[in-house]
Amino acid sequence: MKHSDWNRENFQKIDVRGIQGNFFEGLKTRAEKIPAGEGIEVIQTFDPIPLYEVMEDLGFEYYTEKTAENEYHAYFLRKIVKEGEKDIPMRPAALTNMPLIDENLGDIAVSFWDLTWNHKKRHLPYEIRLLLSLTNAVGAGRMRQATRELVKAYIHGLDSAALDDVFELLAWNQGIGYFSSEIGPSPLFQAYKLIKQQEKQGAERPRICQMLREKFGEKNAEVTVL
Repeated sequence: MKHSDWNRENFQKIDVRGIQGNFFEGLKTRAEKIPAGEGIEVIQTFDPIPLYEVMEDLGFEYYTEKTAENEYHAYFLRKIVKEGEKDIPMRPAALTNMPLIDENLGDIAVSFWDLTWNHKKRHLPYEIRLLLSLTNAVGAGRMRQATRELVKAYIHGLDSAALDDVFELLAWNQGIGYFSSEIGPSPLFQAYKLIKQQEKQGAERPRICQMLREKFGEKNAEVTVL
C-alpha cells in the first residue's frame, strides 16, 4: 500500500511538541495496543528518528512529512501485530531538551545522534562504540553517561569479561586513587558489580538485564538525564 493510500484521518494523533521528559514508554504502550491496519500520527519539532527502529520492531511502517519550519508529522501504520524482538533500552530522551534552547537545535542534535549511532558507514561494532563512549565519559567525569552506556552494552549482548578489561584499563589510566574515590562508589561500578555478582550466583541474563533496568534505569536519579 502506498503512503498516499493510508487512512491517516483515523490515526491516533499524539502531539509531543514542547514535552520534556521520557514520554517514549507511554507512547510505546499506546502503540502496542494498535491493531493491524490502524496507526498513529506523532507530531514533533524535529524528525523523530529515535522512534523509527522501535516502531518497526512492533510491526509498523512509517513515513514522515515536514509540514512547516520545526514541525514534523510522523505517520506509523501497523502492518502486522508483533511483540518487539529488540531490547532497546534508554532511548535518547534528553534530545527533547534541545528545542527549549532553540528549535533548530533539536533537528541538529537528533541528526548528529543518528549519524553517530545508526549510520551504515560506522565501522566499529555498536557495543565497542558504547565502551569507547563509556571510557570517554569516565575521563570527563560524566559517570551518569558512563553508567547508561554500560547498561546498554550489557543488554545489547556484551560479555561481562569485556567489562573486566574496561575497568582494569580505567584503573590503569585513571589511577588507583581516582578509581577508589570516584569510580568505585559510582553507579557505574555498582552496575558492574551487580552483573558480576548475579552471574556468579547463576542468574540468567534476561533477569540480570531486568535488574539493570530497574536499578540503573531512568528512575535512578544518578542515571537519568531528564
